[in-house]
Amino acid sequence: MSTPVARIAHDVSSRALAWLHANRHHGRLSCLPSTDFETDETYKALGETALAASLVLRSGVAGATELHLARALLDFSWQQLGSGTLLYERLLHHPLKTDPLETYAHFVRGGYSHPQLARLLAHTVTLPSTHAAELLPNRRLAVANAIRVCRLDHGDGAPDWESLTRATWLGTTPDPWHIDWVTGYYATHTIYHLTDWGRLPAFLPPDLADYASTWLPVWIDIWAETSQWDLMAELMMAGDCLPVPRTDPNDWQLVANLQHQDGMMPCDNQPISDDPVERFIDHQHTTIVVVIAGTLALARALDRPPPH
Repeated sequence: MSTPVARIAHDVSSRALAWLHANRHHGRLSCLPSTDFETDETYKALGETALAASLVLRSGVAGATELHLARALLDFSWQQLGSGTLLYERLLHHPLKTDPLETYAHFVRGGYSHPQLARLLAHTVTLPSTHAAELLPNRRLAVANAIRVCRLDHGDGAPDWESLTRATWLGTTPDPWHIDWVTGYYATHTIYHLTDWGRLPAFLPPDLADYASTWLPVWIDIWAETSQWDLMAELMMAGDCLPVPRTDPNDWQLVANLQHQDGMMPCDNQPISDDPVERFIDHQHTTIVVVIAGTLALARALDRPPPH
């Protein structure tokens, strides 16, 4: 990857991280009972914020300012979740729900712990019902990676990575032109979870790596042309999880041109609300995506693989 691309990726990611930090108060968890999160998008967004912050801290390439902002965002998200207690209570009430495990994994990556939740998870990941829960194939990989991040991937909790991988759309290396918007997201997340968000690029099977390296550029062009910038950025992020990272300077220049001066990254070309809360809700996800994409791009450019 060229130095100019690394510089653009760093600048985009840094501005996006600063915007998330400056607007974090819009992402406070509502006063719902701790087990009633299905209708609260803020809960999901807190997990995504924690993911981005944990990857910035893990990357080994963030500057002092970015490290401070990432830690503050992770602290904020942890506090909103009752320092893990809300996740613990949700898993107690809904033992087949996977989001407590998946969300907790981001905090484990960042150095946090909740002893009661950790003990409960150590038990539930060994249960056949946990592994048999009805999930989309790429979601099963999400659970498997969370188990790995929490260091519970041994004994009865060990995932069958080969079977999980081949059950996904991407795992069949299908006709690449038969892809739609939602399947694009499924394909990216298959790559994310197999590689633990770029930490283990060699864990991606060679045939999937070759397939993705060939077709990611095509898919990026398609969703750039249709102004679906959220998916475009996710596909770019997937490129930096490959054994040989795939990054195009033109893609990063487009992202830099689209990003607003304050760091917000729009999800598409639709009009943007002047209301700060709506603006945050509508575009938080895409801004999180470019934080992660920029972080991974910079790490791969500097040949600084995350610690194992």
